[in-house]
Amino acid sequence: MLELTDVHAHYGLSHVLQGINLRVGAGEVVGLFGRNGVGKTTIIKTIAGWVAPTRGRLRFDDHDLTGAAPEQVCRRGIGLVPEDRRIFPGLTVEENLKLGLLQTPRRTRAGSRAKLDAIYQRFPRLAERRRQTGTTLSGGEQQMLAMARVLAGSPKLLLIDEPTEGLAPMIVDELFELMAGLASEGIPIVLVEQNVQRAIALTHRHYLIERGQVTAEGRSADRAEREELMRRLGV
Repeated sequence: MLELTDVHAHYGLSHVLQGINLRVGAGEVVGLFGRNGVGKTTIIKTIAGWVAPTRGRLRFDDHDLTGAAPEQVCRRGIGLVPEDRRIFPGLTVEENLKLGLLQTPRRTRAGSRAKLDAIYQRFPRLAERRRQTGTTLSGGEQQMLAMARVLAGSPKLLLIDEPTEGLAPMIVDELFELMAGLASEGIPIVLVEQNVQRAIALTHRHYLIERGQVTAEGRSADRAEREELMRRLGV
């Protein structure tokens, strides 16, 4: 569904991505692993259109998305759950979710209500807090809201950046259970996560990113390839 070919990206004079090649197939969960500052989040932002590639090509679902604006990428069906969550201040949980519904134009009022009901079924804690301002939720609840808001748009591919950073172990368990459920439904996911031992069990394939380049690719179910990744990360 997604293919990056020789993708480069810069922040000013800083050459952050230096020829990234990766692919995501239908129904795959693909992990991007590496130490801090090696370009994982920049890969996610480049796919989402937040960072414009300076060279290379991005294709998604048989469409060329090279240099596409974020709203175009979103309309094509790529949903981003950013590391900083970006909950809209001053809006309730439900108002944040209704903004997510705008990712799918021409949805009827009944269709929107049915989608909200489905989201609340998946996230019962958000249903309990639907009238509460989103920024007053706990960190874990805000992460759930960020994921629910993207899911409200029925994405074809999910980009999830560091979803469990700084959260309590119980919430981490809930989020991994949620992502496993999404994976079981066949939703393709690109996941950046520092908790490699938990994340690798969720992924079908993985890439090791070092200094803005892919230096290894492996099948997560292959013990030797999984252990090689752990060795190189020092986990």
